[in-house]
Amino acid sequence: MSEIAANPKVHRGALWADAGWRAVTAAFTLNGLLFGVWASRVPGFKESFALSEATLGFLLLALAGGAIVSFPLAGGLSERLGASRMTVICAIIYCPALIGLALAPTPLMLGIALFIFGALHGSMDVAMNGWGARVENRMGRATMSIFHAMFSLGAGVGAASGYVAVRMGLAPISHFAITAVLGGVIALAMMIPAQEPRPAVLSATGATAAKTRLFALPTGRLALVGLVAFAISMGEGAMADWSAVFLARLPEVSEAQAALGYAAFSLMMVLTRMSGGFFIERLGPVRVTRLSGLIAAFGLSVVIATGNLVVALFGFALIGIGYAVVMPLVFSRAANDPDMAPGPAIASVATVGYGGMLLGPPVVGFVAQLTGLPVSFAMLAGLALCAVALAPVLRVGAR
Repeated sequence: MSEIAANPKVHRGALWADAGWRAVTAAFTLNGLLFGVWASRVPGFKESFALSEATLGFLLLALAGGAIVSFPLAGGLSERLGASRMTVICAIIYCPALIGLALAPTPLMLGIALFIFGALHGSMDVAMNGWGARVENRMGRATMSIFHAMFSLGAGVGAASGYVAVRMGLAPISHFAITAVLGGVIALAMMIPAQEPRPAVLSATGATAAKTRLFALPTGRLALVGLVAFAISMGEGAMADWSAVFLARLPEVSEAQAALGYAAFSLMMVLTRMSGGFFIERLGPVRVTRLSGLIAAFGLSVVIATGNLVVALFGFALIGIGYAVVMPLVFSRAANDPDMAPGPAIASVATVGYGGMLLGPPVVGFVAQLTGLPVSFAMLAGLALCAVALAPVLRVGAR
């Protein structure tokens, strides 16, 4: 039986009736929305600044660098200010940071703006996962996967708004301002009233201080949790850049058809996250992680083995199902670590996980150059099986 299923204080009412749940849902949606809006206009920025692929790559690396640098700091501040308060602060600054991207006059200034945007994106990510874990524990419901589904949904809406904005001829500054203001006002209207009280002042000495230091890396069993995050995130990051390339290798597959692989992967990831709590409450995080890793590995095997587009799309859908709920479980486990405070614990595994997502695409490319793309995907299947082997570390309270 899962820890949540065994909780005698389980809240069985409608999730939407809980103000804290609504607030965290709004935070995840806003975080994904603003990121999706930016991503949808990247081609326009590339054209307007006449950026080469290499220069664009460096600019996107600035965004990722800002996020990674922010993780440990955001974790410590979440402990001092409270996860809910930190989430609100980040959201208030994150919205105008999106507008700042459209105001950058040169590639250098755009790089600086992207670093700031990435830092706020990453800080809010850490804080809202901490807030979500508190809400999840208070309600006794496995809801973290739903929160992550709302991030994906927000990102999809943001990307779709980019399509509409381009068709309407809206400049990035207008598009970004409209989205930031409307999205920010709606989300903050739900987030601000639901903030939790600020934590009591913590001792600056002894074990308590060690648990709340600003910069921390995962240690002990939490380091193994980080390895699970790394294994799954590496595969997730690789799907975004290599699924279409893999399908384009198949006979008579057009460029448009090749894009369906990532669409199938993303769609099933969102749907699985929306329903993931049902299975987590009944099977527990360990069995769900094992099952997820096996499904992901099987899906990758299907993709590698087939030469048929329809079968390959089925394989990518299975990969999306397999990857969907593991990262939410990682964050839930980190937030309940017995040896580290929630904020730094979440930040530490987020750093490792995000590193895996960044390394996934180039490592797959490097291995593919040496041995072929099927071998690269087989490597990802092996990492999924590593997550299966390490699944027991995701049991909440495990030492």
